[in-house]
Amino acid sequence: MTEWEKCMAGEWYDCHAPEFVEAKARASAWCARYNATPYVERDVRRQLLEELLGAVGSNVSVGDNFRCDFGRNIYLGSNVSVNLNCTFVDCHRITIGDDVLIAPCVHLTTASHPVELADRLTPDWQPASGAYRWRTFAKPIRIGNGCWIGANVVVLPGVTIGDGTVIGAGSVVTKDIPANVVAVGNPCRVLRAINR
Repeated sequence: MTEWEKCMAGEWYDCHAPEFVEAKARASAWCARYNATPYVERDVRRQLLEELLGAVGSNVSVGDNFRCDFGRNIYLGSNVSVNLNCTFVDCHRITIGDDVLIAPCVHLTTASHPVELADRLTPDWQPASGAYRWRTFAKPIRIGNGCWIGANVVVLPGVTIGDGTVIGAGSVVTKDIPANVVAVGNPCRVLRAINR
């Protein structure tokens, strides 16, 4: 398997392999162009989103100071608003449904590392080898239709947030959250159901 295939399979992969370095360089240059484009130039911003992201629905807005790792693993539905200063670490797929609000300073991160030090370190690593010192894996994130993700929320790898759910500001979402609830905290827990 290629390093990219390992990544998408949720296995350990070398995030410094040439295919990742090239994709990150492209996304970094894209972020600079996107964030330098005035917010009022919505048509240009739309073209830029379509150029890099995996999919972009209709009526999508992504605010200033947006950062991503690759871009191509980000799939946005229709009527999506991503506010200022958001970071999407899209080593794996990030899927955001329709009618979703993403508040300022939200971090969606699909990449992680093993907890045990022996697993986290790359065996026989040498500084001059060019290999990455730390073992890395990635898991997808899915945010359902009609969700509102509050300011400064962090969503960790492998998490699914169900349709219609609201995640309170400052929460750290470490595990799946069901549909149609308000969930808050660190770690994020269901506070109450939302009456439909």
